[in-house]
Amino acid sequence: MTNSRLLIFLTTFLFTTSSYAQETFTISGTIQSASTGETLIGVSVIAGTAGTASNEYGFFSITLPEGAYRLEISALGMQSKSVEVELDKDIQLNIQLEEASQSLEGVTVTAPSEGRSLESPQMGVEQLSAEEIKNIPVLLGERDIIKSMQLLPGIKSAGEGSSGFFVRGGARDQNLILLDEAPVYNASHLLGFFSTFNSDAIKNMTLYKGGMPAQYGGRLSSVLDLKMNEGNNREYDVSGGIGLISAKLNVEGPVQKGRSSFLVTGRRTYADLFLKLSNDSTINNNTLYFYDLNAKINYTLGDKDRIYLSGYFGQDRLGVGETFGLDWGNGTGTVRWNHIFNNKLFSNTSLIFSNYNYKISIRSGAADFDIFSQIRDWNLKQEFQWFLNNRNNIRFGFNAIRHTIRPGEVTSANSSINPEILQKRRSLENSLYASNTWEASDRLHITYGLRATAFSILGEGEFYRIDTEGKVTDTMSYKKGDVVKTWFNLEPRLAASYRLNDNSSLKASYARNVQNLHLISNSSASSPTDKWLASTNLIKPEIADQVSLGYYRDLFSGKYELTVETYYKDLQNQIDYRDGADVFWQGDAIETQLLFGKGRAYGLEWHFKKKTGKFTGWLSYTLSKTERQIDGINNNNWYRARQDRTHDIAIVAMYQLNPRWTLSANFIYYTGDAVTLPAGKYRLDGDIIYYYTERNAYRMPDYHRLDIGATWKLKQREKFSSELTFSLYNAYGRENAYTISFREGENDPNITEAVQTAIFKFIPSISYNFKF
Repeated sequence: MTNSRLLIFLTTFLFTTSSYAQETFTISGTIQSASTGETLIGVSVIAGTAGTASNEYGFFSITLPEGAYRLEISALGMQSKSVEVELDKDIQLNIQLEEASQSLEGVTVTAPSEGRSLESPQMGVEQLSAEEIKNIPVLLGERDIIKSMQLLPGIKSAGEGSSGFFVRGGARDQNLILLDEAPVYNASHLLGFFSTFNSDAIKNMTLYKGGMPAQYGGRLSSVLDLKMNEGNNREYDVSGGIGLISAKLNVEGPVQKGRSSFLVTGRRTYADLFLKLSNDSTINNNTLYFYDLNAKINYTLGDKDRIYLSGYFGQDRLGVGETFGLDWGNGTGTVRWNHIFNNKLFSNTSLIFSNYNYKISIRSGAADFDIFSQIRDWNLKQEFQWFLNNRNNIRFGFNAIRHTIRPGEVTSANSSINPEILQKRRSLENSLYASNTWEASDRLHITYGLRATAFSILGEGEFYRIDTEGKVTDTMSYKKGDVVKTWFNLEPRLAASYRLNDNSSLKASYARNVQNLHLISNSSASSPTDKWLASTNLIKPEIADQVSLGYYRDLFSGKYELTVETYYKDLQNQIDYRDGADVFWQGDAIETQLLFGKGRAYGLEWHFKKKTGKFTGWLSYTLSKTERQIDGINNNNWYRARQDRTHDIAIVAMYQLNPRWTLSANFIYYTGDAVTLPAGKYRLDGDIIYYYTERNAYRMPDYHRLDIGATWKLKQREKFSSELTFSLYNAYGRENAYTISFREGENDPNITEAVQTAIFKFIPSISYNFKF
């Protein structure tokens, strides 16, 4: 079927909806927390056999035949509420829910499972609550959303202590990370050991790893959608924490009570202060720290309008005396306008800014220069959500992004070094999308949609043709504003769930995703100097087609849940370095260092979770395979991708010993990473040269560790609460390999010795958290 026919077919199907002969009326409104005034996401609203849920901004709409109804409103962590309604006209009903209180005797803990639903067609959704993230022991006690997320099936750590992650065989850059709708291009601090996200500033976290909804695009493997807290519009709150290496503070409160609020959250490490305690000048003159700031303000203009302004700024600084410096950081800003046109049509308009840059400074006599690189976006997004009736919920909208990439600029005050400025790359990414979630019957639910993208490469600059050997054969020049090439793609999405009985369901999904921004890296771990490139006349958009099938079951009256999903992903236009490529290439024609081919990833994921009681937790297991096939690499045969791991196991347990003590532990095991190691060596002019054969043919040693933690609640009063958290990372001191290097044998230079380096062993931590 041609692209035009497919578009006509899906568009016609999309808006085919059922109608009702009986007169109906609509109940709509916004659901908020009674204590803070924050809107609540995913609140269940049930009336008889009909039901809906509040959207990302707390808005809901449900249409029913005329009559008397009891609305049952419930949300995780909140007290349920019943509302009697006599429905003989459209009704606006704004609802406030109280937080669920826990008595000191007979405490029962409920572990949320917001993304897991038997009815919803959406597959591959993962969510963690703030309570779960708080209790999971992590490195140096710094609560970390991304590292906690790596304990879920299908989501793999990029390495020891790393905040980078792989999803279902995808590379690091194939994950779209959004903070209040703004893309974050480097989500790591301190070379990947911490993520950029302060958990105190985050309201909601949702990860889509399969069958992404049509409103998301631009990446192949996953979407991590993070929503920031809005701030308390009832009263002022201050909270914070002090740990071994960092401190944080959160301040929120009303600007105009009941109508507007603000939030400011800051965090800074003080590892650099410990360096200054040393008497060694080679240590105390070094720099090593990061800081970040989240801010948000919102204002309710009336019953139908609300304005949000939010922003994030984070910066890392690493320096070795006066000779070397590396700074990198992200900045984002979002302005959003929510408007309710009527009781069925909700609108969100967003203007979004995103910036990532790094700067390297070298100060060493004649070698005195700076290197600067940047990627900057301006983004306009308009989305409508149309609650057509109880069986059809339609989303549609458009997105326009202006990308500007400065791949590298070398400047120097030293006249002996020639400045070099690589060409800016400009592009315009436009997309239209529409989807419908259709309740075809009481048992069958279907979501279908289409995303259409046009990626235009803009001048000015030079673009190239290259031969099979990677040599430039032709150079083409374009003026500013010229369109070099436009890549068009259609991305259909289809998902369905079938309810087998009250306790189980089957789901299936298909999704095509297209990616036009690419991260060129030579390692699996995150590095601030990895290169972002846009598609060019030679670098084609990456394409992934993923098919998923899942079985879902609630066990023992909903106290346990089992999820089993399997997937197959076909990948086109994958990118890798040529054999012998210059990975530090600083020229314009980086395509000369690259090759392009295809890939495949497939696997099976198990997730077994205990949701209620004093003892909660989960077991996740992933069995997977990820491969690439690129002519010119590995004799044109299939080879393992760097992120290929056969087995990945995580066990997470939390036990509420009493009202004041909560104990926790997690155990992690995974197959060693795929790596390329030398197959031999030879001498050239007295130097040892290693030579390599197969790409990623070897593996690092298998990885495993145990972390344990405890939370001790201290003061628990109405106006003040505090707690101490303790953790021990790598409790049994496993020396997991971080790197493997090679050297000549001390006694026999003909023998090559492999040297394993481990960086974390028995890392204890303690932190103090408070709120008033």
